[in-house]
Amino acid sequence: MNWRSLLFVPGDRPDRFAKAAASGADALILDLEDAVAASAKAMARAAVAEYLKAPRGTSGVLVRINPLGSSFCADDLAALHGLAPDGIVLPKAEGAPSVRALAARLAASAIAAPILPIATETPAAIFALGSYAGCDVPLAGLTWGAEDLPAAIGAAASREDDGSFTPPYEMARALALFAAHASGVPAIETVYPDFRDLEGLGRFTHRAARDGFTGMMAIHPAQIATINAAFTPTAAQIAFARRVVAAFEDAPDAGVLQIDGKMIDAPHLLQARRLLARS
Repeated sequence: MNWRSLLFVPGDRPDRFAKAAASGADALILDLEDAVAASAKAMARAAVAEYLKAPRGTSGVLVRINPLGSSFCADDLAALHGLAPDGIVLPKAEGAPSVRALAARLAASAIAAPILPIATETPAAIFALGSYAGCDVPLAGLTWGAEDLPAAIGAAASREDDGSFTPPYEMARALALFAAHASGVPAIETVYPDFRDLEGLGRFTHRAARDGFTGMMAIHPAQIATINAAFTPTAAQIAFARRVVAAFEDAPDAGVLQIDGKMIDAPHLLQARRLLARS
């Protein structure tokens, strides 16, 4: 599952589900957690379950449940009993123990879905990022967040005035990125909160793709086209990757080759193959 764009949709707004599915997003995240007030959670669960039972379009459909330790989680899983979303988004995940515990509860509820942990929302989660590799639980990817963690530690903000992350959250971002790749799963960038600032979004998505993220979460349909464009390899990138692969196929015993006056070696070949797989 190589989703470029994952669009959050409040679970208590079924009137928005069809519009979200038509936005061009690769996947929807139907939210039962932060976007839904406690008084509306029962209605949201029913709406999400009904949507999952109906024929689906081309977009994947994931569900963000409430945290494992919350009083709402059991009701979320009961509402999804026997269904097969394309993923379960786990907030407040704290490494392998969290995803193993959820996997057991999903199996008990006959829910067939991989897990997408939001892996940096508590202080303890930061120290557990390395444990996802080898956790023996099907993961749909790994993502991070920059909103809950500052609240958990009493920080005033996670971003500078220009929108860039402050050093603690740059560190959390980088560790989440490496944890995803160490686990062999897609690395999903966090949301860009200002959905009206498409220029800023463009810079943010370009940086994410450059750094090694393969997709990004979105909070508004207006963000989807920009996100998809950033995580879609260009024709020029695909052509160069093919030349790199072909060059090493023609010279299988070579350690280093030259293309367009640039030296390329094994890391470039790996990068080219990954890009072609995404394309």
